[in-house]
Amino acid sequence: MVDIEQLINEIRGYDEHADFALIRKAYAYARKAHGEQKRESGEEYIVHPLEVARILVEMRADSETICAALLHDIVEDTGTSIAKIESEFGEEIANLVEGVTKTIKIHFQSGEEYGAENIRKILLATTKDVRIMLIKLADRLHNMRTLKDFREDKQKRIAKETLEIYAPIAYKLGMWEWKGELEDLSLRYTDPGVYQDLKNKINKKRTEREEKTKEIIKEIEDRLKENNIESRVSGRAKYFYSIYQKMLKDNKTFDEIYDLIGIRVLVKTIPECYAVLAIIHNLWKPIPGRFKDYIAVPKLNGYQSLHTDVITKIGEILEIQIRTIDMHYLAEQGIAAHWRYKGTERDKKFDQKIAWLKQILDWKQHSETAKEFIESLKIDLFQDEIIVFTPKGDPIILPEGSTPVDFAYEVHTDVGNYCSKAEVNGEIVPLDYELKSGDIIYIITQKNAKPSRNWVNIAKTNRAKTKIKQRLGLSQERDPKQARLQQEDDERIYSLVKFLDYDGKAPLKLSKCCNPQYEDEIVAFVMKEGVVSVHKKDCPNIATLSDNKPVPIRWKTQDRTIKTIEITVRDKIGLIEQILNIFSEQKLNVLSINIKTAKENLLVSVKIKIEDQEQVNLAINKLKAINNIIDVKLKQKWFFFF
Repeated sequence: MVDIEQLINEIRGYDEHADFALIRKAYAYARKAHGEQKRESGEEYIVHPLEVARILVEMRADSETICAALLHDIVEDTGTSIAKIESEFGEEIANLVEGVTKTIKIHFQSGEEYGAENIRKILLATTKDVRIMLIKLADRLHNMRTLKDFREDKQKRIAKETLEIYAPIAYKLGMWEWKGELEDLSLRYTDPGVYQDLKNKINKKRTEREEKTKEIIKEIEDRLKENNIESRVSGRAKYFYSIYQKMLKDNKTFDEIYDLIGIRVLVKTIPECYAVLAIIHNLWKPIPGRFKDYIAVPKLNGYQSLHTDVITKIGEILEIQIRTIDMHYLAEQGIAAHWRYKGTERDKKFDQKIAWLKQILDWKQHSETAKEFIESLKIDLFQDEIIVFTPKGDPIILPEGSTPVDFAYEVHTDVGNYCSKAEVNGEIVPLDYELKSGDIIYIITQKNAKPSRNWVNIAKTNRAKTKIKQRLGLSQERDPKQARLQQEDDERIYSLVKFLDYDGKAPLKLSKCCNPQYEDEIVAFVMKEGVVSVHKKDCPNIATLSDNKPVPIRWKTQDRTIKTIEITVRDKIGLIEQILNIFSEQKLNVLSINIKTAKENLLVSVKIKIEDQEQVNLAINKLKAINNIIDVKLKQKWFFFF
């Protein structure tokens, strides 16, 4: 256990001007307040706040944060008031302590609702000062390190909450070390059998793995020295939880996971990063589709690095990360790396890091109960990211599943508010089109355009949802029950691929009650706000629409001989050639082929001209029979004609 003087010495190592007298005072105050209180382990309670402060000192925290860490439990555990803390330590420290203090346990029907409300309280406080979340994460990290002293049911509950809420927040803040440790400690209690099995298997191969790693590091170091590049090369053991997730994702056993060790190369400059990449690709064969440039396009949490997977000469897969020393510091400590900034500059850096949180809370804080808030928060925290581009080539990072509406509002509020159409890769698409990494989006705006109520359901990001509601003048504080009823009503219909009217434009929707398909017999009616709702001719709900204006309507295609086949494939050398050979065998005229990355797969879009549908059916069946082809879809553009 660290004592206060050891802590002071560690702080002096990075901040000679820290307020040591105030820190000593906070420690003495907390020790006296906690008195004879004990932890589950039987230790004096003061051990916990002291260890939380030490974790933050490792992140080079400022004096105010360290004091707040030492005092963080005294309000809820000893009855000390926030007012008393403010009188003793000032407003700044009092606000930090209040931010991490649980609310008084009244007004709540269940422990689950109480816990959810406390998480929401901390997140709201974090938008004012991100140090509150850093103290809470350090508090959770120490609790996880000592979780063995708790009851089994409490262990599982705390570990599950950590895995679902706190580890993803650490990731969003760019704090990889904390994220990795929180996940590993959580796995130990949520699935102890899996954890112990992984631990045993990893330990069994440790000596062999360490020897191979030394050889690989030396080979890289020798090549870099030959090219006069000063570097630090190291091997890093992957976290248990990341190995476990890889096994689940790829449906592999432990023995099939080869890249248990990653290699990291640190250099001084960005040009040297790319030089190292070229050297490594000359040394070992790169795996197609497994290179990521997070330097040119950083992740939302600010993470920057080059990632590449290569195959060594003996057939082993090796994951290599290349970054500058500054990038490495930011990658490991995330937002905590900004302690070195002071005043306004630090506040600006902090604000950049928690912009995602402000967007989430801007939409959620008034419209849901605490429990509903936390459940939907989990979705936001676990969202994967895609990278799309403006016509000028500027990258825009969005959550997976985002639409052109999300893109428009991400570019600028006015672009979203006046959006009328969207082009993706040069083709008009519906506004509910799901964007994919690599797409180039152009938003067509018009002065008289405005959002539709249904855009709230189309949008994926909280920023877009909030801006749409503001533009439409919809209250964010309406009754939750009414909000759900409105959403159910909105979701009865969804957008079509294209829409036309002899008067200009009228939004058309396919009704979900009967889900009309292309070439079904259809009828349509003008609904509220001029929306035209399309139903099957035999839909039983038509009887309820007798008061609505009927609209003559029929299906129309642009060209029945032009179709697109979308093929999702696992990247493999020679696979594209196999695909094209099948089209050739069936005498299908290939007009164009487009290949894009989609996560770890490739999306191959082939536009063809046909004379016989049977040719297409045979080609699709043959494509589906090929190993490493995941899915084959036939797509055809169509729209309504009045």
